[in-house]
Formats: sequence, structure tokens, C-alpha cells
Amino acid sequence: MVDIVTTYLRCPVCRQPLAAVPAGAARALRCPRGHSFDLARQGYVNLTAGRVTHTGDTAEMVAARDAFLSAGHYDFVSRALADASAGAVAAAATGGSPLVVDAGAGTGRHLAAVLDAVPDAVGLALDVSKPAVRRAARAHPRAVAALADSWGTLPIADGAAAVLLNVFAPRNGAEFRRVLRPDGTLLVVTPADDHLAELVDRLDLLRVDPAKADRVAGSLADHFEPAERSTHRRTLPLDRAQVRTLVGMGPSAWHTDGHGLDARIAGLAEPVEVTASVVLGRYRPG
Repeated sequence: MVDIVTTYLRCPVCRQPLAAVPAGAARALRCPRGHSFDLARQGYVNLTAGRVTHTGDTAEMVAARDAFLSAGHYDFVSRALADASAGAVAAAATGGSPLVVDAGAGTGRHLAAVLDAVPDAVGLALDVSKPAVRRAARAHPRAVAALADSWGTLPIADGAAAVLLNVFAPRNGAEFRRVLRPDGTLLVVTPADDHLAELVDRLDLLRVDPAKADRVAGSLADHFEPAERSTHRRTLPLDRAQVRTLVGMGPSAWHTDGHGLDARIAGLAEPVEVTASVVLGRYRPG
């Protein structure tokens, strides 16, 4: 799978194509100008260039997300993405092995669900968090993981991706448009207004920005045309430990006092009925 996905990759320094070094040499990708990028023993390749100003989710946050997603709580989101991706690839009538890119892939679970639904596709999981890409590298046999900053220039060839996923992650409209095929599809998942509503006040969590939808539209307006929006909602019966894991994997983990949070969670009656609610937006290149 590395060889297939590598054909879509570009050197983050000079934008030249990347290729695996000759057999028997150190495991690395190299461009014609000699820039070399080692494949880590955990299976991912570091394609950052220069200083990255943020390191993404911590190891603790990624472990919490892995535990929560592995329990199946957000599988309804994965299914929605898989259905939309399968339809997008079929409509585009791509030949060969269409590329699905997940920008801000986290553990790679959503990308893996998409690849299961699109058997001919290969996947590229991008994240700026090393703990995340270490897990994403093992997410699916047809996926490759790369350390990369979605705010910067993506290490991908122009017009390479048939589908680009963006789930609760930064949106780089110009770069997303550049790397998508003209007939490609961008799928963006954001929290709906009532996402985790039962926990926000009781646990003093971050609220969903009321202007979230407008901000998402604004970040993409110069590069994409909206095609469809759908809301997907589930009620999750959680115990206190699962609530703690849920909080620990999201943005509130950066802003919540741990001891105070644990005390508030201890006061919740089990099971805790929690609304998980997301908006899936489908966009066409403009």
C-alpha cells in the first residue's frame, strides 16, 4: 500500500514526487532532489517541513479517543461517511485505486470504515499529532499515515484525491481544493448545536459555537460549493467512566480542571443519556 499511496505524495520541501528508496536501504521516501523522509518503525512517515507551531492532540487525548471510538459510540458517524464516500467514488467513476484522504484523521477509525465500503480505494491519514498517526498507521491495510499539518501545504499532488474527509478538524479550503479531483467530494463533519448538550452545563464544558455553521461555510466558500447537508444524531447511554473518556478526547480536555471534572462526573446518575449530534456537509470543488 505504501507504493500505491506514494504515487500521490509530494515532497513537503520542493513539491517533487516521492518514491521509496531502493530495496535493502533504510526505510524512507525520497524525492529527485534528495530530500529524504524516514518511515518510522510505528509505520508512519513524517512529511512536515520546517517548524510546526502546534503538536495536535496529546497521547492521553488520543488514547481516550481510541477507547471511545473502539467501543462503537461514534460508528453512526463512520457509517454516514462510508455511505457518502461510496456514492461519491461511484459517481466519479474513478479508475485504478481512488485515493481517500482524511485530513485530521486522528486514530484513522473513520477512514478505515470508508475503505471497507470502497474496496478499490486506498487511504491517506494525515494528522499533526504523533500519537494519532502511530495509531492511524495500523487502522487499515490499505491506508498509509503521515505526520502533516493541515494548516500548511499538504504533501499531496494536485487533483489526487477522489474523496477528502474532515471530521472535527481544521479546514484548509485552498489546500483541500487543490488536492481534490475536479469531480471529487469533500465531506466535512462538525458538531451540531445540541452535541453533548446534557454534559455542557453539568460539567462546564466548551459549548458549540452558535456561529459554527457560518464559520465552516466561510472557510470553504472561496473554493467549494455546498451540495448537501444532513444531521446525524444518537442518544448514548454512558457510565461515568465513559463520560470521562468522552470529555478527555475532545477540546474540553485542554480547558477543564481534572480534579473538578472528576468531582462533577461522580455526581452524575448512571446511565448518563448523552446526545451525540453531528452535521455532515458534502461539498463540490468550486
